Amino acid sequence: MKKSTSKLSSLQPEQLAAWVKEAINRSKSGQIPAYVPLLAEADRQEFAVQIRAIDGNILSWGSIAKTFPLMSAVKPFVLLYLLCELGEKTVFDCAGCEPSEMPFNSLTQLETDGGKPRNPMINSGAIALASLIPGNNAVARCQNLQTWLNQQANSQLFVDELMLDSVNQKRNQNNRDLALAMLKFGYLQNAEIALETYNRICCLSGNVEDLAKLGMVLVKSDEALWENCRTVKALMATCGLYEASGRFALRVGLPAKSGVSGAMLSVIPGEGAIGCYSPPLDREGNSVGGLFLLEQIAKALRLSVFD
Repeated sequence: MKKSTSKLSSLQPEQLAAWVKEAINRSKSGQIPAYVPLLAEADRQEFAVQIRAIDGNILSWGSIAKTFPLMSAVKPFVLLYLLCELGEKTVFDCAGCEPSEMPFNSLTQLETDGGKPRNPMINSGAIALASLIPGNNAVARCQNLQTWLNQQANSQLFVDELMLDSVNQKRNQNNRDLALAMLKFGYLQNAEIALETYNRICCLSGNVEDLAKLGMVLVKSDEALWENCRTVKALMATCGLYEASGRFALRVGLPAKSGVSGAMLSVIPGEGAIGCYSPPLDREGNSVGGLFLLEQIAKALRLSVFD
């Protein structure tokens, strides 16, 4: 019998099922975002999780075939792609690496900082990075990112065109204001292409298997990607859950990134990755059920990077 080399492999299906049941119960306190009409139709009770251990063991629960847009859960991988393609200096000249004290879409934070986004995990930072993706237009840029990610992760990401139509149906004035502010301060050259690219990459979609596979790219990075993966994991730990990042680091101690679709990804260095989907969000925009489940797993298996 193959000897297990990951703490994640010791997790029992019955224990996972019990935690998921409680996670779904706790998610009743969360809200479904209404500003994207198609996201507002999400089933509050739906839950899916896949845990991939570095030794090859996989444990799944729930609606694992359910596809959803990654939304902000794609941001670490935009960062990884650009670090690999353009290098650290180009990327961090465009967006910083400091946590934000204000919400993920704060114009006040951006203006206070002189138009330079605090980090790539908030909207302004991701819009700025979207402007750096190689390609003549938004479609080509998103395709370049999608192809690279699917090659790296052996995933099946695709652009959900219906979700993209829904995103574009209600113009997000806040994101537009962020882009115009960055244009004014010289951190963007073309606000329209940046916004169009950003909206499109946020609609890259998959299921929890795809999400967990993406996480494994950060865990099992080869020599060529190692330093860039380390940078991405560090920014996920400090900035990935917006204003909740510090509290989550203290309680749970794992790099994580959320998306307003209810996507939640956590990577456990040396152990594996956890992809989760549960739509109801807390006030910071993070999945209530996803946060609860990650905390239970991390504490039970002593997975915190600070242990």
